[in-house]
Amino acid sequence: MAGAATVSEDLVEYGFRRVIITITAVLCALLEIVDTTIVNVALNEMRGSLGATLTDVAWVITAYAIANVIVIPMTSWLSQQFGRRNYFAASIIIFTVSSFLCGNATNIWELVIFRFIQGMGGGALLVTAQTIITESYPAEKRGMAQAIYGMGVIVGPTLGPPLGGWIVDNWSWPYIFYINIPLGIIATMFTLMYVKSPKYGEKLKANQVDWWGIVFLAGFIGSLQFVLEHGQQDDWFEDHLIIALSVVSLFSLVAFIWRELVYEHPIVNLQVLKDTNLRIGTILCFIMGFGLYGTTFVIPIYTQQILGWPALDAGLLLIPSSLMTAFMMPIIGQMIQRGIPQTYMVAVGFLIFFVFTFWMYNIMTPDTGSEHMFWPLIMRGMGLGLLFVPITTMALSTLKGKSIGEGAAFTGMMRQLGGSFGIAIISTFITRFTQSHRVTLVSHEQLTDYAVQQRVQQLTAGFMSKGYSLTEATAKAYKAMEGAVIKQATVLSYMDIFLYLGILFLICIPFILLIKRGKGKVDMSEAMH
Repeated sequence: MAGAATVSEDLVEYGFRRVIITITAVLCALLEIVDTTIVNVALNEMRGSLGATLTDVAWVITAYAIANVIVIPMTSWLSQQFGRRNYFAASIIIFTVSSFLCGNATNIWELVIFRFIQGMGGGALLVTAQTIITESYPAEKRGMAQAIYGMGVIVGPTLGPPLGGWIVDNWSWPYIFYINIPLGIIATMFTLMYVKSPKYGEKLKANQVDWWGIVFLAGFIGSLQFVLEHGQQDDWFEDHLIIALSVVSLFSLVAFIWRELVYEHPIVNLQVLKDTNLRIGTILCFIMGFGLYGTTFVIPIYTQQILGWPALDAGLLLIPSSLMTAFMMPIIGQMIQRGIPQTYMVAVGFLIFFVFTFWMYNIMTPDTGSEHMFWPLIMRGMGLGLLFVPITTMALSTLKGKSIGEGAAFTGMMRQLGGSFGIAIISTFITRFTQSHRVTLVSHEQLTDYAVQQRVQQLTAGFMSKGYSLTEATAKAYKAMEGAVIKQATVLSYMDIFLYLGILFLICIPFILLIKRGKGKVDMSEAMH
């Protein structure tokens, strides 16, 4: 243990070196996360220039997400095999080179393959950046270190869309990838110059490596991610591929758990999940990912589809919320250091998130203005601020030594998976709810109804004044009515989504209060040894 302690002391940095290391790690985490969402705004341009369908172009997001989620649980092990500094630098190089290749892709499948490689490099940046930052700070400043990392992780997803919109409006879509190249080169140089690797135990020989574990993990996560991303558009279990991949995912999960429990050198150490706080923490991370990525997905769609905003404005709407979170982070870091129980902070965070969703439920109409959404989104920022750092610190608070790095990989993976589940479930429910609301609304619009007849006559007269014949004008009037009904049905379905999200967060509160108190300050210095 004394050996581990001296190694951890070696990694603590002071002054200028610590500033440089912190900037490098946050920059890498930001690159990774911004790239998850920056593409969303550019999908239409990619479709046009690469001649792809909407289903094909969705793969640009899917490929990156699958690669990310496969790599994240393996980072702790890969760092041990290659040394943390080398592995981190190699990941940045892979990420940067594949960004260049993505920008130069000539067809959609080339782009998808390069995005997958980019995701393999990017997944490592998240967890490794978190460990590097945490270990560069002395034990008493760990809460602040988590807060600095958290600023990057929470602000990242919301920076993507406005930045992407601005780049696409002013240049063209390849530049959303080229922007990574100079930043990647700087990050690589700083990593090689300033980041230190801890001394590890024995490296495994090639024949000791848990190859089957890697295969089962990729099978489980890859298939699951595909099913989630494509379930709605392929009509879920009506589609043979979705059924086949669901079976593959389930089989791989069972095989993976069995393999990791019996193999001598597992690639992911499942034993750490015996820790109650980590188990509850990973579930809370999943729910937080659900809320974070789910709302980042719903709000831009609502503003663009229903309110007709341009992409850049839709992206900018979420910025105040992110700034609020960033502002909260250092305050939360201070509160944790003063020993305020994290369970209470998380409970308050979930409560504030419920207030945000319920408020959004109440203000949604087919013509809500941005000024109505400002304060609810500020509440969202406060809620996320109170959730991110406390959940992570609480999940890892009773772990020791090497387990901390393994625990951090679980929380990171569950946050990403929560986001994928959130987006898949929300997009499915939007479609289903819209259909049922449309049926209900149409049943109230009988042609025998005087108000309906009046509306049709007004619309017909309006179209006839534009020079249409009576038959054409009547057809257009009915079409306009149908359009209005669908718009109203869609708004109602968004309202439902917010209401159910809020209820989900409320249900979590009693469970959080069951968590036993760990030591408030996580000693991450021993992580990944």
